Amino acid sequence: MPDVKRLFMYHGAEHKTINAFEAGAELTPEVVAKYPIEHARCGTAFLLTLVLLSILIFTALGPMPIVWRLLTRVLFIPILAGIAIEYIRWTANHLDNPFVQMLIKPNLALQHLTTSTPDNSMLEVAIASFQSMRKAEQEAA
Repeated sequence: MPDVKRLFMYHGAEHKTINAFEAGAELTPEVVAKYPIEHARCGTAFLLTLVLLSILIFTALGPMPIVWRLLTRVLFIPILAGIAIEYIRWTANHLDNPFVQMLIKPNLALQHLTTSTPDNSMLEVAIASFQSMRKAEQEAA
């Protein structure tokens, strides 16, 4: 199996694990397998949001000399990234709203390019990784 395909399958396993955890389900491969591979707070969704927001803002700024163009990119990208993160968080907290469901369709659709359905061994790895992370969080707190 090509490495990229396996990577996408592990990405899908990660999403399924998070979705199961957030639903309060038991974290076993058999249970986790029933959850979707799309996740509203995925990094892929963040990147698409950031790109679209950047295009919108930088287009609105219009043409400018190269120095100003570079300066605005350096200064605005962190701000736009913060806005994109807050947008992703906001939409994830309002998934029951039909308008929000419409807004996030492109983000969820893009995830079909970056995730695939994992096998049980990949789900086991994702679950173990997640539980290890949760344990480390609790020890750090």
